[in-house]
Amino acid sequence: MSDLANLRKDYMQRGLDEAQMDADPIRQFQAWFDAAVAAEHPEPNAMAVATATPDGVPSARMTLLKGLDARGFVFYTNYESRKGAELAANPQAALIFFWVLLERQVRVEGSVERVSAAESDAYFHSRPAGSQLGAWASPQSQVIGSRADLEQTYRALEQTYAGHEIPRPPHWGGFRVVPQMIEFWQGRPSRLHDRLRYTRASPVGAWHIERLAP
Repeated sequence: MSDLANLRKDYMQRGLDEAQMDADPIRQFQAWFDAAVAAEHPEPNAMAVATATPDGVPSARMTLLKGLDARGFVFYTNYESRKGAELAANPQAALIFFWVLLERQVRVEGSVERVSAAESDAYFHSRPAGSQLGAWASPQSQVIGSRADLEQTYRALEQTYAGHEIPRPPHWGGFRVVPQMIEFWQGRPSRLHDRLRYTRASPVGAWHIERLAP
């Protein structure tokens, strides 16, 4: 096994100054995201999504950011999956983006709402046909008998919808994380990292920025 205690990296690229930050954290996030794309970071829209049951049992998984605007951060999933069920019962979530090539991390916390059916339809029909069929074939997070069973279901759906538009499953769609907190983290030497946190009291309130100790 690797010597975990001695695995470390010193971050040397840049600092983070309040004067250089946009007053709107969504615009600031977009600037950092664009920089990650320009740096050819692998899957720059990959993010960890953390949810919890009403009694506080957490779970987390990687998924992909598929929408961003002033209202918040959008991803799509099976509403009957574990995260879907947890968000239905406890509509709060946390997101983490980590762009290691840029030594940057962004944390987002906020309330969660479903996107409109029209938004879910538009994104669903923009996906490759195979992904559309997969949304029907997979009872996400449920126990299945075998890989063969899953593939058999997928092949049957291929035949059913051959030559036809594939409708969006009623149990599949988007969630929007409406941010109440967004933190920007920039790696610095000696673990004296820069952390700038934006918070607001309501979804339409003004953003307040403050520096946190690393």
